[in-house]
Amino acid sequence: MSDASSGDCTEHHCTKHDCTRHRAAVTEAEVDALIRGICFKTGPPRTLGVEVEWLVRDPERPWLPVPPERLEAAHAAVRTVPLDSPLTVEPGGQLELSSLPASSLMECVNSVSADLTAVRKVLAGHGLALLGVGHDPWQEPTRFLHEPRYDAMEACLDRTGRAGRHMMCASASVQVCVDAGYEEPGPLGYERRWWLAHQLGAVLVAAFANSPMTGRRPTGWRSTRQLHWMEIGPGRAGAPPIDGEPRADWARHVLDSPVMCVRRDEGPWDVPEGLTFREWTRSRAPRPPTRADLDYHLTTLFPPVRPRGHLELRMIDAQPGDDGWIVPLAVTAALFDDPEAAEAAHRAVKPLTERALDRPAPHNPLWSDAARLGLADPGLREAATACFTAALAALPRLGATPEVSDAVAGYLDRYVLRGRCPADDLPAGAGATDPRAHARKDIRS
Repeated sequence: MSDASSGDCTEHHCTKHDCTRHRAAVTEAEVDALIRGICFKTGPPRTLGVEVEWLVRDPERPWLPVPPERLEAAHAAVRTVPLDSPLTVEPGGQLELSSLPASSLMECVNSVSADLTAVRKVLAGHGLALLGVGHDPWQEPTRFLHEPRYDAMEACLDRTGRAGRHMMCASASVQVCVDAGYEEPGPLGYERRWWLAHQLGAVLVAAFANSPMTGRRPTGWRSTRQLHWMEIGPGRAGAPPIDGEPRADWARHVLDSPVMCVRRDEGPWDVPEGLTFREWTRSRAPRPPTRADLDYHLTTLFPPVRPRGHLELRMIDAQPGDDGWIVPLAVTAALFDDPEAAEAAHRAVKPLTERALDRPAPHNPLWSDAARLGLADPGLREAATACFTAALAALPRLGATPEVSDAVAGYLDRYVLRGRCPADDLPAGAGATDPRAHARKDIRS
């Protein structure tokens, strides 16, 4: 999750004039206009990105936590390696690589693959490896980073239970970023892509579910990671209604979402309770909000689809194997950026919309079924089969290599057509008797 950014002026590489502007107080009307202007940048879909997040473990004892001093030394060593992708350390010590915008699928795949190879080599020198799983199957969430942002985040999320700690410290994902799309209507228009992202999102949850355990016991959910996102609640981790104009819907959602924290230059940050950003602009207490505060507020909202100029799809569990992340990247890219595949995906997911009961994702029955049942759900399996088939046909048109197409075809055959997902590879209760069971198919691959 690339939400570790501080949102301050240095992050935006501001000029002195820009910094002054970011520190100026903003009104409710200005916030509304800013959100509408910055969150959907339309134009021909030309770029693609991926953020791959991993747990870091000792491959000989993956069920044990890595001591903080050992983890810190490994992180420091990785930071010395020249990478194309920005590297982030997450609150629980997870590592994330966030690709730069790529002009093609293969440019994205090749760049991130090279970076991961370099990272794995350094970690191996420290006796560590990357583990691709949506949620730690063994350990309770333990925070590695102790910074004001994460202190405030933990205090805020603890008000609704422990799900926030699981999200921060024990989860990992594959996040695919696609352009917002054309201003004009059509299969690549931004309104259609916004709608598709929220309906297709449930299919992606089900097809790539890979987190069936916590505390060495099955949870009864194929994607425990997605369960925790739902438990965090709609104000922090929910989508807006998607039946209106996307810019207006998102602006309203941002204004009416609770403020996680009010940053301070010194000491712990304030964690207000029940204060929305709209109310902050009106009350202007404990101090007037600024443009920098708005930028930061946007990073503290965790909907399944987040508009950041582009669309960030955040619902996919981390995948097993060194290259498992390539399949969700390729499938998602094809279904969004190939017009024929996008049209096929729209037709495939449309019958599922009634199951959402007009409730925003992920807090509706469709998304709940996707996380709990995976592709054992007949409707989700049928939609996934149609979507993967369309994506497979589109990949050559996107310039995918035979290796990438073969990986998608293999996934279609091994999982989708059989109504299975990676979570089903772990026998029920295996974690209680053999803690290496889940890691064998991944960390040693």
